[in-house]
Amino acid sequence: MRDSKIKVACFGEVLWDIFPGDQKKIGGAPFNVAYHLFRMGVDANMISSVGNDGLGRDLLSKIKNWHIPTEHIQINHNYPTSTVIASIDENNDAHYDIVEGVAWDYIETTEADLSAISQMDALVFGTLATRNSQSRNTLFRLMEASHYNVLDINLREPYYDVKIIKEILHKTQLAKFNKAELRMMLDFLGKPYSNEKDSVRYLQDIFDMEEVIVSKGSKGALYAKGDHFYLYPTIPVEIKDTVGSGDSFLAGFLSKRLEKEATVHETMHQAVSLGAFITSQEGACPEYTFEEFTSFRDLHKVSVLPF
Repeated sequence: MRDSKIKVACFGEVLWDIFPGDQKKIGGAPFNVAYHLFRMGVDANMISSVGNDGLGRDLLSKIKNWHIPTEHIQINHNYPTSTVIASIDENNDAHYDIVEGVAWDYIETTEADLSAISQMDALVFGTLATRNSQSRNTLFRLMEASHYNVLDINLREPYYDVKIIKEILHKTQLAKFNKAELRMMLDFLGKPYSNEKDSVRYLQDIFDMEEVIVSKGSKGALYAKGDHFYLYPTIPVEIKDTVGSGDSFLAGFLSKRLEKEATVHETMHQAVSLGAFITSQEGACPEYTFEEFTSFRDLHKVSVLPF
């Protein structure tokens, strides 16, 4: 593993995804990002909560076996460890039944977390963890302490509130949307959709937000930084499943974006490569080494597309 001084915290859900056949795998979008950041050599920390139960102990044990820090994962004595019932459709896309009233709905604000966040390079989070006021209030406190807030919007009906999303975006430096979420956000704002570039510029202006990512599935990914737009293609692979592909893309992106000397091309190459690499494997957090990833990345050169 590479040495790295990049430090990132991921806030929100960490859970067991229960797949057909009672197979369980660790999941939760923020944890998936943390896992892949760690694989990229980043000092990745997860701020979350698990129950004081067998599933919680199993989850912490698994994370520790990966050598990912667990000191910011709280143990809740009143609410259980989160489980999500997952199903895979005929297109290999995952669908989730997200149970409420679980430990990560009740993440407490701690002075230790606030102090740690102030020393980190980024705070990554989604909107799902804002469905309960306890975790939502903690997130807002952490965002105030953070220097660089990264929102992977991850809209899951009915677990979001448009008013809260707007509040978050006003405090966000980088936001990631997929194509559907971009259109939904414009609908929330009462703005007719015209094209991606105008839509992104509108969000940048409304929320005073310099950086936006739009993931476009098979058509690649768009990164906007100020007035500059960069479109990169996906890397064609044999798809095992798409679980966690967007999370790995974001982790790949941040692992380079937060390096002082990295170029946009290096950043986007890392992002689309890690997204493709994980899509070609089973599960959101497959076992792999940084060297295995870089071998894949270096075999797949990409060039910016006209946009």
